[in-house]
Amino acid sequence: MTGARARIGFGEVRHRRLAPVEHAFAYPTCFLLLPLRSLRAAADPVLARNRHALFGFRDADHGDGRDDSLAWLDGLLASEGVTDADGEAWLHCIPRMFGVAFKPVSFWYAHRADGSLAAIVVEVNNTFGERHCYLLAGDELAFGRTLQARKVLHVSPFCEARGHYRFRFVRTDLDSAAGQGRTAVRVELHVDGAPLLLTSVSGKLEPLTRGAVRFALWTLPAMTAVIVARIHWHALRLWLKRLAIVPKPAPPPRAVSRTDGLATPGATLRPAGPPRVSPTSDDATSIQNPA
Repeated sequence: MTGARARIGFGEVRHRRLAPVEHAFAYPTCFLLLPLRSLRAAADPVLARNRHALFGFRDADHGDGRDDSLAWLDGLLASEGVTDADGEAWLHCIPRMFGVAFKPVSFWYAHRADGSLAAIVVEVNNTFGERHCYLLAGDELAFGRTLQARKVLHVSPFCEARGHYRFRFVRTDLDSAAGQGRTAVRVELHVDGAPLLLTSVSGKLEPLTRGAVRFALWTLPAMTAVIVARIHWHALRLWLKRLAIVPKPAPPPRAVSRTDGLATPGATLRPAGPPRVSPTSDDATSIQNPA
C-alpha cells in the first residue's frame, strides 16, 4: 500500500420520496474521501484534523468518539471476524465547516492489501443522538454491485423503522495517480416489496488542496448549517402535506448489524456482535434529509 492522497468531492445530493405523497429535492454538496491508513503514516498538510478550522475533519465525529477513528473501525471489523482488511481504509464523510459538524451518514471502505474490498461500513446517526452501523461483507462485495441490509434504526419521523435498504457504491479513481475520478452512492429504502425512498450522493473527486478548500468555502459557505436548515424546511413541507409522524421506537439492541450477500431474496441478514441474535431492523439513511 502506497501513501494515498486525501480527496475532496464536489457534487449533488438527491432525494425522492414515492409514497404516500411524492416529494423530491436536490442540492449541491461537497465531501471528503480520506485514506486513513495513509494519513496515520503521514499527515496531510492541507487537512485540518482534530483542531479548530473553517474547514476540516475530526475523528471524534465518527465511530465511538475517540481521536483515532481508524482504531475504532479496525476494532469493529475484528470483532466481526473481518481479519483481512489490511489495505487502505477510506472514509467518505461531510467536512466540518465553520465549526459545525453534520454526520447523518458516512461510508467506510475497508480494503485488502490487494486493493479488493473486504468490508463496507455504513455509519448512520439520527436526530435523536443515536447511531447504528451497517456492516456489508462477504465474498460478493464489490463496487458496482447492489447490496442490502434490513432497516433497524429510526431515522426519519416520517418513516417506520422497517424495510430493507439497497446500497450501490461506485468509484472510478482507485487507480488514478492524479487522484481524480468520480464517486456515487445510491441508497434505496424498500418497504413491503416496493421502493419508498430513493437517495444518492455523487460527485467529482480531486486531490485535497488549499485551492479546493477555498473553493468549497466560497461556493458552499456554512454548508453544514444550511443542510440542517433545509432538513427542517422539508420536514415542514411533508407535515403540511399531511404525512403522518411515526412515533420513535426504542433503538436497536446492538450497535452493528451485518449483511453478507447481494440484494437478492436469498441474501443472508444477521446481526453483528456476540451473541448472534436476530436484529430488529435496518438502516441506511436518506442521505441528508428528513423524508
